Amino acid sequence: MKKLILFIPLAVFLVMGVLLYRGLFLNPQKLDSVLEGKPVPYFQLQDLYDPDKLITNDNIKGQVALLNVWGTWCPSCMYEHPFLMGLAKQNILPIYGINYRDEREAAIQLLAKDGNPYVLNVYDDKGRLGLDLGVYGAPESFLVDHKGIIRFRFAGPIDNKVWTDTLLPMVKQLQAEAKGASRL
Repeated sequence: MKKLILFIPLAVFLVMGVLLYRGLFLNPQKLDSVLEGKPVPYFQLQDLYDPDKLITNDNIKGQVALLNVWGTWCPSCMYEHPFLMGLAKQNILPIYGINYRDEREAAIQLLAKDGNPYVLNVYDDKGRLGLDLGVYGAPESFLVDHKGIIRFRFAGPIDNKVWTDTLLPMVKQLQAEAKGASRL
């Protein structure tokens, strides 16, 4: 019996090793969002530029949009930023920013220097909205339909490949659905 007890730490170590090894092959971009198919959670937060202006989830309804969670502290967000600037210039869909757990002045300075791709920018300094959205980190983006329903979540920086292969086909489909609904 005493010899069997000596093997317990080895068994625990082996189980943990298998779980950690399996985790190496998970793709965080393919993690499901429990909010897909559900409305954007209700929020009422300050505008990044104007603390007296409140933005709510009603501000993002009416057309297919991209919610982009970002921060100045996030290197992947800085990688993604030039692509978002180009995307904003194409005027395919509005991009709404969620400045996540950041310092207001740092965010404003960065956008003044590098450009602002966002139609509106929510200041989520405490991360409440990010928590409600189930954000794991930044950048994360949510494709939202014209009714304010989250249709897709993407974790990681958006680049041309992600946009062309994954997001753009969904955007076109959602925009066609919105057009069809407006005709009724």
